[in-house]
Amino acid sequence: MAEISASIVKALREKTGAGMMECKKALVETSGDSVAAEKILKERGLAAMEKRADRITSEGRIFIKFAGGRAVIAELTCETDFVAKNADFIKVGEEICDKALAKGYGEVNKDLSDMLIDLASKIRENMTLRRIALTDIPTNAAASRYLHFDGKTGVITLIACDPPSAASNPEVKAFAYDCCLHQAAFTPLYNTRKEVPESYIAEQKAIFDKQAAELDKPDKVKAGIAVGKLNKHLAEICFMDQLFVKDDKMSVAKKMEEVGKKAEAKLSLAGTVLWRLGM
Repeated sequence: MAEISASIVKALREKTGAGMMECKKALVETSGDSVAAEKILKERGLAAMEKRADRITSEGRIFIKFAGGRAVIAELTCETDFVAKNADFIKVGEEICDKALAKGYGEVNKDLSDMLIDLASKIRENMTLRRIALTDIPTNAAASRYLHFDGKTGVITLIACDPPSAASNPEVKAFAYDCCLHQAAFTPLYNTRKEVPESYIAEQKAIFDKQAAELDKPDKVKAGIAVGKLNKHLAEICFMDQLFVKDDKMSVAKKMEEVGKKAEAKLSLAGTVLWRLGM
C-alpha cells in the first residue's frame, strides 16, 4: 500500500473541504490517488466546499482580543445566523485572534483561513475570514473595546495620556470605554474634520450654497447660513465633534478635556477602529 503522507491528506482536505480522517480514508482506498480519492468524497457527499464557495456569507461575527500590548479585531462570515451563534464557530474565531496576536498577523492569510476548513466541512456551510487587523497599543494609552451582544458591531478605542501613568486612571479608562459605546451608537464616518476629504467638503458646500441661494435673504446672510449648515453636518459625522453619548451638552472633544483635567493629564485620541458586520 502506498504511503499516505500528511501533505497529500492536507492538500485533499483544502481542495474538497472534507475532514482529515475522511480524506485519509479515501486516499487509503485509492492507494494515494488524489483524483480518485476526490471522486470518492464527492460521491459520498463529503466534498462540498466547491459547491458552498458561491453561497452568500451575509451572517457572522466580529471578534476582539487584547494581549501582549496588541489589539486584534477579526470578522468571520457564514451563511446563517444559527451558525454565527454556534459555540464551535465562536471558538474558532477566538483561536484565530489568538494566533494573529501570537504571530503578529495583521491581514488575512492562508495560515489563518485554513483554521476554518475543518469546521466548514463539519457544519457544511460556507465560512470565511473576511478581514482582520492588528493594532499596537502604545504604552501611554488607555485601551478599551466594546463588542455588541449579537457580535455584529465591534469597537476599539485608544486614548493617549500625558503623563502615561494616567492611562491607569479609572476615569480615563471609563471614558475610553464610553467612547467605544459612543462609536457603536453613532457610527461616525471620521474621527476629526482633518480626516474628511476636501472633495467631500467641497461637494457638501456646493449643496448648502445652492440651498441658501434660494432663500430670500441678503447675500451675506445666505453665506453665513451655508457655512452654518456645513459645520453642523461635519459635527454630525466627525467623532470628536459629535455630542458625547453620556453627556449631550458637550462634544466628545470637550468631554475628553474635562476628563483630562480631573485626571491631571492631557488626553488625545490615539486611534479608533469601528467594524460592523459586512460593512
